[in-house]
Amino acid sequence: MQYTLSILVENQAGVLSKISGLFSRRGFNIDSLAVGVTADPGISRITIVANGDEYVVEQLEKQLNKVIPVIKVKRLTEGEFISRELILIKVHCAASKRSEIIKTAELMQAKIVDAAPSCVTVEYCETSSRVKTLIDMLKPYGIREIVRTGTIAIDRGNSAVSV
Repeated sequence: MQYTLSILVENQAGVLSKISGLFSRRGFNIDSLAVGVTADPGISRITIVANGDEYVVEQLEKQLNKVIPVIKVKRLTEGEFISRELILIKVHCAASKRSEIIKTAELMQAKIVDAAPSCVTVEYCETSSRVKTLIDMLKPYGIREIVRTGTIAIDRGNSAVSV
């Protein structure tokens, strides 16, 4: 099963290394990792998406709470949070296919952010499943390069992961 953890940490050197080390010591693979400063410059939020079973995730949560720079750990509940991922896709673009690629981007509500004689770059910010759909739709044209961020997530409604 896929789990999303939101972790508030003190914004200091070495914190990410300590947290990722916990995952690697347990043989737990991180599918997505995103880190950014919060409204308080002294605090960062780490969003981790990983696959595993309930027992392993519970153990990781307990271990994360013991790491000194960690302020708070919260497992986000499926359906009760909003998540997004940003992707840039450079697609081979023969002149005869350019309009098809542009229509595909428009259909998915993606943006063309760069165009060259033989390629276009598409920007898309959506859920991981919609990002996968766009990639699948653009594959037949020839994807030259993909750059993706990790997933970011936030609780729906009034609930918040805060200090």
